This record gives sequence, C-alpha cells and structure tokens, in this order.
Amino acid sequence: MINPAEIKLLEAALQRLAEGFENLPDFTPQFDSNEVAAILDQAATRMQDNYPYHHPMYAGQMLKPPHAIARIAYAMSLWVNPNNHALDGGKASSGMEKECIEELGAMFGWRQPLGHLTGGGTVANLEALWIAGRLRPGKRILASDQAHYTHSRLSDVLGLPFSAVRVDEHGRMDLAHIEQLLKVGDVGTIVATIGNTALGAVDPLAEIIELAREHDVRVHADAAYGGYFGLASKVDAAARAAYRRLVEVDSIVVDPHKHGLQPYGCGCILFRDADVGRFYKHDSPYTYFSSAELHLGEISLECSRPGASAVALWATQKLLPLVQDGEFSKSLDHSLSAARSFHERLVASVAYVPLMKPELDIVVYMPSAADARLASARSRRVFALAAEQGLHLAMIELPTALVQVYVPELVANSATVTCLRSVLMKPEHNSWLEPIMSILEKAATAARE
Repeated sequence: MINPAEIKLLEAALQRLAEGFENLPDFTPQFDSNEVAAILDQAATRMQDNYPYHHPMYAGQMLKPPHAIARIAYAMSLWVNPNNHALDGGKASSGMEKECIEELGAMFGWRQPLGHLTGGGTVANLEALWIAGRLRPGKRILASDQAHYTHSRLSDVLGLPFSAVRVDEHGRMDLAHIEQLLKVGDVGTIVATIGNTALGAVDPLAEIIELAREHDVRVHADAAYGGYFGLASKVDAAARAAYRRLVEVDSIVVDPHKHGLQPYGCGCILFRDADVGRFYKHDSPYTYFSSAELHLGEISLECSRPGASAVALWATQKLLPLVQDGEFSKSLDHSLSAARSFHERLVASVAYVPLMKPELDIVVYMPSAADARLASARSRRVFALAAEQGLHLAMIELPTALVQVYVPELVANSATVTCLRSVLMKPEHNSWLEPIMSILEKAATAARE
C-alpha cells in the first residue's frame, strides 16, 4: 500500500516548492512532535478499520484509488493550502484549474467551456439544475428512476418539480415514457445519465436530444461516473452513439474523483454556453481586487474550494493526457474488458445469474434461486461470506420485474430483489478474476447450505 518511492517524490516536490519562498524571513510554526506522533499513530491505527479500497479484491462500490501523482501533488500543495475561490487565495492553482477545465471540455468536444471544479458530483449537478431553473423557471426536471437520487433531491431543494422516468430492460431511460411526459408541456430539462451508478447503463442520448429539440427542452448530461469512457475504444455501439452526441448537450457533469484518478472530492461542472455565467454574477467587497482576470468564485456557487484538487488533477492530466489511444484511455479499456469477462464467467456459472450485459464496468448479478426472497437472502449471505474471504462486494435493490427480464422463471414473492453488484474500475481487475470467481463459487455453495 505504501510505496517508498512516493515518499521520496513528495519530499523532492516539497523541497522544490520551498525554493520559491526562500527570500522570506525565517518562520517555522512550532508544535510538539512527540504529541503529534502519538496522535498520528492513533489515527493510522483507526484508519486500518476500512475496507481495502485500493486493492483489486475490493470489487464493491465505485472507489478507485487516486494515481500516485495525484496523491503526491495534492499533499505537496497542502503546504501552501491554496483556496481557488479568488486569485489572491489560489494564484497558481487557479491557473491550473482553468487549464484542467479546458482539457476536460475538449474531451467532450467543447472549446473553452464555462466551468470549474467542485467538491463532487452533487454540487456540480446542483449548479447544472440551478442554471436549468433560471433558464426554464418553474419547469419540470426529468431523470431516470435509476439515475442518482441527487437529482430528485436537488430539484426539491431548488423548488423545481421532478419526475422519474422508468427504464427499459437495459437500465436506460424509456423513450416512450419521456415522450409521454413531454406532451404535458411543463418539462424544462431532461437529465441523461451517461453511466448510471446503479447499473452502469448509458441513456440513449441521441434520441433524447431529438425529443428535447422537438419540445424546446434543455438536456443536461450527468456523466459523473461514465464521462471518461468516451475516450475508451471498447465501448459498445449503443454507448458510443451517446458519447458522440455529448457535444450537443447544454451542460455536463463529470467526476475526476471517480475514473479521473483523483482524491475525494473532485467533481466538475461544464456549460457549453459561457453566457450562463451571468447568473453567477455577484460582487464581493474584499476577494476580487487582486486581478482583472476571472476569479473562479465568480462562476461558482461554492466559495472556498481546495486548490489542492486542481493541482492534483493538473499533474495527473499532464502525466496521462485525456486523449484516445493513450495510456489513460487504455486503462479504461482494461476495466471494460474486466467487466465483460466477469459477466461471461457468471453466465457460465450454475451458481449465479447475471443481469444486463455491462455497458461500462459495473456488473449486476444474483445467486441462483427459485424466488425473489430466496435470491435476496442468498445475496446477503454471499456478500458476508465473500467478505470473510477478503473479497468485498456491494448489493443493490432492484424491482423484481426488472430482474425477471433476465430470470423469467423467478417467482415474484416480493416487490424487489437484493442483487450483488461489482464495480471493476481498477484496470488490475482483469488479472484478478480467477480468485474472485473462486471465492464467489465457494460462497454460493455455502449460502445454499
């Protein structure tokens, strides 16, 4: 887990950073190093009480370890502790953030979009829906019923009506249901999820855009999870069609702290039309005096924001450019391959039944069972038994009707089924499928006893 080379790289970076401040009078904050060491030892011991998120045997929630360069750059920048709200609080790191935004925009085919980093996808989506509400006052927000729950909650926060759109058998938004809701005439924005966090499904963006144009409705792409996969070469045809149309949406959210190899929290909001910046306009009596250049706080609902996030992302994108067929995009292909291979192994297993074929790197499956209640009980048992063997999974509650599309013989004696869910977002998962399947098979056998 700890690579001594990283510690040496951090030390070298800190020494280089210190050279920029050598002209200052001597000043070293004092603290009791023995007391600090004792408390840090306690903190490190308590932090051992965590799942091994960094390891391939963690195949549960969407927790991808930051790249070494992101960890080092983030830690190094903390010795300055920049605040990217105003340029006088984050002079260098604000410039780095602006460069990152241009590169992220270019990944979606946009030149110089309006945007900034956020604390995560929730705040990024809040800003997208806030702008949607300003441009379409009082109009309804539509999002998939498998979209992140943040959309319904944020719509409530913003005082905007919200409707959930049912999904088809692939977990994608049902186009007929969207059209039915649009005919009412009160919809202002459709949220298309580009890789929902439950199933990894990519909503049919091309068709959604056409429906939106017909009804003069905005389209927001929540690509918090799946946005980076537009760079991958192994995305299937249906998803590829959606990624090609991202350039046409009104706003995009992407989370670098998911597939962008960043520490939490690092989200991003991008707007195609920079003119929406007028809604952010405000005056501050003390923060915007150091430069006539754009202060990031002038286009953000958040005020203080960690410049360290921008430094870490900037360093990562320098090392791993956001281009197709590069090292970064190939790592995404490894994750796609791992998910598909895992799905195939589950198909071949008599102990498990996989649901929809993964579009991205999320695989949903259940232990073989005659009815919904038994399947749920076995899923929970496998979850616990696998953890005892060092394999950590996740669970998901799905409508029984959706599960029956893939397991038609399943008796529906409950409204929902607890299924298992694995996010194979580490490229190394490809070479760990054998031990993962071995543990799963043993757990399934024990769960039936």
